[in-house]
Amino acid sequence: MKLFLSCLVAFVAGCCVTQPNTITQVSTIDAILAGAYDGQMTCEELVSYGDFGIGTFNRLDGEMILLDGRLYQVRYDGTVCSPSLGLTTPFASVVAFGTDMTKEIQRGVDYHAFKAVVNEAVPNMNTFCAVKVTGRFSALQTRSVPPQDKPYPPLTEVTKHQPVFDLSNVSGTIVGFRSPPYVKGIGVPGYHLHFISDDAKSGGHVLEFTLEQGTAEMDICNRFFMILPEGDTDFGQFDLSRDRSKDLERSER
Repeated sequence: MKLFLSCLVAFVAGCCVTQPNTITQVSTIDAILAGAYDGQMTCEELVSYGDFGIGTFNRLDGEMILLDGRLYQVRYDGTVCSPSLGLTTPFASVVAFGTDMTKEIQRGVDYHAFKAVVNEAVPNMNTFCAVKVTGRFSALQTRSVPPQDKPYPPLTEVTKHQPVFDLSNVSGTIVGFRSPPYVKGIGVPGYHLHFISDDAKSGGHVLEFTLEQGTAEMDICNRFFMILPEGDTDFGQFDLSRDRSKDLERSER
């Protein structure tokens, strides 16, 4: 009986964590826009839900990239480190990445043209799609954000002073998601992409890019699992009823 119960617990745990085609998200984008920067989940727990994804860190300390199961933290000064698994995140999205489709990207394709390529390959705009682009970029612009102190300012104020990094002739990987328009308030509708260089010395939230050559892989996801903060947190004190679409546009783009 004890062996049976142990196997049952392991089976249930396996069902709850790391399911294929399932994007797991911590908190909501509107909470981040409002200033909910306190970490809610450890990185150790986060990576149990997937090996690919993006997010940020406690107090909004930089940009997160999860690629092939390895975590990167791009700090506000442009440096990249491997964060402790004990570090927490207030917002992140991860998936166990599995390639459903591959497209070669032509030379000179920029961010706008890239979105058209992916939209043509995956025309169902009402489903989620994890996107990975591996290649060489003739130009790439990223940003990161510095850690904040309480009382936390809204994200639009933080990004007014965001450090921007202009990279050129850099090889690496874009990691991110294309989300449906109906996730407004919960996630980022459309594209939300981060970058990490092959040498793990540069990266950040992607603002613009031009590809020299590259390959895009898409993982079409039909499951979305959201984990909200629990217990005595500030999450319940925020007014998340108003439309923050313009705030998101100013902060993310």
